[in-house]
Amino acid sequence: LATEGTVLVKFWLHVSEDEQLRRFRARERDPLKRWKLTGEDWRNLSRRADYEQAIEEMLAETDHAPAPWQMIAAESKPFARATVLETVISRIEAALRALGRNPV
Repeated sequence: LATEGTVLVKFWLHVSEDEQLRRFRARERDPLKRWKLTGEDWRNLSRRADYEQAIEEMLAETDHAPAPWQMIAAESKPFARATVLETVISRIEAALRALGRNPV
């Protein structure tokens, strides 16, 4: 897709183990969000090292110049969201300039 001109932006939002645990515990305490947390989430957290290894392999295999991964620190949700939006806008503007068009 990217080699044919599609603006493809891939993000990996990284959250530390401590932050993930904090978010899990907050969900556990909130009756309106408790449903989002399952036994599988806790089980997966206990296998975090395995997931991190798989993530490293996936990123290495799928990071290519036309569509590189954008690694975002996501400890702060507002920061992560703003960074994603800024990156998308920047990539679209760059693609428009490459076509000889001026971004609005």
